[in-house]
Amino acid sequence: MTSVTEIQEAILNLTAAEYAELMKWLDELEEDPWDRQIEEDVKAGRLDFFKEKVMEAKENGTLGYL
Repeated sequence: MTSVTEIQEAILNLTAAEYAELMKWLDELEEDPWDRQIEEDVKAGRLDFFKEKVMEAKENGTLGYL
């Protein structure tokens, strides 16, 4: 198994392009669990209250723009 120190040293020796590729991969890796959790919450109806609040604000004329 590669140690964290070895990985850190390898990262320091990456080219700019390789570093960018690694960072992109790490960003995607970090987002995957979050994306899955959001999808599960939507399917389970745990985020329905957002839709209800938006529809209520729309009906009341209080729906603002970002």
